[in-house]
Amino acid sequence: MTFDLARVPRWALALGAGLAAALAHPPFGVLPGLLGYPLLLWLTDTADEGRPLRSAFWRGWLAGAAYFGLGTWWIAEAFLVDIVHHGWMAPFAVTLMAGGIALFWGAACLVYRWIADRTPGGLGLARVLVFAGVLAGLEWLRGHVLTGFPWNLIGETWRAGSALSQTAALVGAYGLTWITLATVCTVVLWREGRGGKITIGGAAACLAALFAFGAYRTWNTRFDSNPGELTVRIVQADIKQSAKYDPAEFKRIVDAYVGLTSRPYPGGRPADIVIWPEGAIPDAINSYLAPGTWTLAAIGGALRPGQTLLVGAYRVEETQADYRVFNSLVAVRRTGDSLEPAGVYDKHRLVPFGEFLPLDNFMSALGVKTLVHVGDGFTSGPRPQPLQPEGLPAFQPLICYEALYPGFTRAGANASGIRPYFIVNVSNDAWFGATSGPLQHLNLASYRAIEEGLPMIRATPTGVSTVVDATGRQTGRALRLGETGVIDTTLPGGRYETPYRRFGNLPFLLLLLISGLTGLHKRVVWRLK
Repeated sequence: MTFDLARVPRWALALGAGLAAALAHPPFGVLPGLLGYPLLLWLTDTADEGRPLRSAFWRGWLAGAAYFGLGTWWIAEAFLVDIVHHGWMAPFAVTLMAGGIALFWGAACLVYRWIADRTPGGLGLARVLVFAGVLAGLEWLRGHVLTGFPWNLIGETWRAGSALSQTAALVGAYGLTWITLATVCTVVLWREGRGGKITIGGAAACLAALFAFGAYRTWNTRFDSNPGELTVRIVQADIKQSAKYDPAEFKRIVDAYVGLTSRPYPGGRPADIVIWPEGAIPDAINSYLAPGTWTLAAIGGALRPGQTLLVGAYRVEETQADYRVFNSLVAVRRTGDSLEPAGVYDKHRLVPFGEFLPLDNFMSALGVKTLVHVGDGFTSGPRPQPLQPEGLPAFQPLICYEALYPGFTRAGANASGIRPYFIVNVSNDAWFGATSGPLQHLNLASYRAIEEGLPMIRATPTGVSTVVDATGRQTGRALRLGETGVIDTTLPGGRYETPYRRFGNLPFLLLLLISGLTGLHKRVVWRLK
């Protein structure tokens, strides 16, 4: 008895394609799931003849809904923190999130089918490159429209630190998205005769070459030295998000961070930098570091003279005419018996519908502002640039969501003229509990280290906190989900130039150009016949 693919409903195959592709991502890591992309291409090629564009869009949307449904289901956890007031919103949030982002995949399949239908003689073998270009292009749009949501880009399927993930140092995550699609989708050409098999062989050779490059890069990377042998202590107190809403828990939370910070140092040498995660203390930093407060005394007493504390916190700027709240990374340095301000970075990329409401006036008129309870939200900080507290080398802060964006660190360096030595990613993944979300976030954030050729320090309240080297690999100990403790380590070296750091998305644009010229070539050749 043989399995007949033609008997399976196309909607079921589309959902299966999206689920398979999502399962290929860490932490699942089922790499055969990459075959979901050639399945989606085949489904688009065989869309209903009577209404091909509508059918192609529908199948692409279904695949996207399944892909993003599995990839973002953990956002439901955020609504269960206050289950009495917000729990009812959880299924709607996941459905709207997955269904909304899936529109990009539906649009990609529609555009691809439109091109194929208007190419005399069909696209033939070229359809793989055209499909890769269209879907990769829509993935880029997904990362930019309404500030973007580049979660689980297709190119970030490969586990960060693996050989194939090193391709991001050449072309970035968007370029790796194109390469991933262009290679795995050649499977659909298996029955296309000699030309199809040659194309599949070429794709396999391309992946093998990239694997060899990545293996060499992870084995033989020469890093610049760590400036001053910089030492770091990462503090993870494992404070659940629900505890931050209970005033009775405030002292316990402060004591937890102070106690961990005060622990003896291995070898007796205090760390140069102590890092607390985003949202560590549930109060405005203006308040708990105000002169004369017990919290200021406790935090200052936990630090050694000369140490710098980097803490993720919200801070308030209030005047008679204005009231603004920023999600910030604040640096304070202990000098003598006091804490002195050493620098502030305000989050530039805010989370849509979480930290701010896109199209605020329009959404407010529809009543969405009341529905999602974002209030007036946070104020976006200025364009990113490195932070350089006194006595420390420059580094680029990435607060939570900002770690999803390829090129964010590069943009900050280009705008300021300051090349950072490392990246600091503070994130409040406590919102998402012990789900796949924090593990996915770690993998995605680690791609920023690969692209930039810089080590990354990552601090979260509940895990995963770790240090990532310039190839995206975790170094030493990691504090996993639900673990309490500190990481004491020396910052790995980095700060060497990668092709992506130098050229940004230019290689990706050239790959899109290849897709466009391939499709155009088919039309020209047909007309010349």
